[in-house]
Amino acid sequence: MNPAADPSVPAPRSRCGRCRRPTSVCYCAALPSIDTKTRVVILQHPRERDVAIGTARMASLCLPQAELHVGIDWSDHPALARALGDATRPAIMLYPGPGARDILREPPPGPVTLIVVDGTWSQAKSVVRDNPILQALPRYAFAAPEPSEYRIRKEPSVEVVSTIEAIMYVLGALEGDAERFRALLAPFRAMVDAQLAYQVNQHNPRVPFKRPAKPLSARLPAPIVDGYDDLVCVAAEANAWPYHASPDAAREELVHWVAYRPSTGARFEAIATPSGALSPSTTFHTELSEELLATGVPRADLLAGFAGFVRPTDAICAWGHWGPRLFLDGGGVLPQPIVDLRVAAQRVTRKKFGTLEAFAATLGPPPPPLGHGRAGQRVALLAQIIAAWRAALDQP
Repeated sequence: MNPAADPSVPAPRSRCGRCRRPTSVCYCAALPSIDTKTRVVILQHPRERDVAIGTARMASLCLPQAELHVGIDWSDHPALARALGDATRPAIMLYPGPGARDILREPPPGPVTLIVVDGTWSQAKSVVRDNPILQALPRYAFAAPEPSEYRIRKEPSVEVVSTIEAIMYVLGALEGDAERFRALLAPFRAMVDAQLAYQVNQHNPRVPFKRPAKPLSARLPAPIVDGYDDLVCVAAEANAWPYHASPDAAREELVHWVAYRPSTGARFEAIATPSGALSPSTTFHTELSEELLATGVPRADLLAGFAGFVRPTDAICAWGHWGPRLFLDGGGVLPQPIVDLRVAAQRVTRKKFGTLEAFAATLGPPPPPLGHGRAGQRVALLAQIIAAWRAALDQP
């Protein structure tokens, strides 16, 4: 039955084209327009874009000179490159961590370009970790002088504030006029109050329309459904120095690469000797001994060996994008597409799984490793996931 023709299913609510909220909780009437000397560039994680009560878009609507961009990989983004290349307003990044200065106490001389990463803490951490162009920026942070007014969304701790509140505090410090930027709270408070009032006054809540679950074949990436012979599971390990290490230390250097073709059982594994000093944590997180790492092959041999193993028609399967990115940054070439099994797992289960090990544990006991160290274990778990999905596809 067409849901629109079913009287038991309410019609979709009308939405505001500007704030993209339902018209019943639109906050546009409270939006101020505040000119800034600071160039504000908000980099929003794609998953945060669809959060109805997010505040990054709200902040961009209040600040005419602000830019809002959505994505994960910022290495070749032209708009960000233009912003970072503005010599009249050098870029800084609002991001806590080692080496970050307190921007409320030590604001840099302006004007500046303020880079704000919008997303949950884990999303922001991943974006900064995987984008060297962001890692190179001077970092600033602050402790919120007041508790957040974000009463409709639970923050991870009391000192965490929403994106628009953070921008309010930072612009006040950068431009020396904290009171002027408190106007940013007007639409924020309007949104919070309207949302709370709507929840209280809904004596007859809308009956949600539950879409029928898509078949598994429609939720899985096409290569897993139709290209089984071309699937190659991969896992990587790095000689990784902490971000606060000396500038001369290599940040992440590929030292271990394991690949497995589920359709034939063919395997590839190579350990590359680090070109620089061994990070103190490398043996721990790779589960490889110093002797193995010291007697490995040159990284060029690892890349050449895998080039002989992989085919142009293959689809690379990994958990997240870090492993393939590490391989590519090391000078390797990978066929396309690259299938992110973490995203696929979330689509299949409609749940979020942070680690490969956590998701694989829902499928059964771990299989034997397919190589040395942690990478060998992780490739075996990837193969286990693909085998479980393929078995489910064959069920009537």
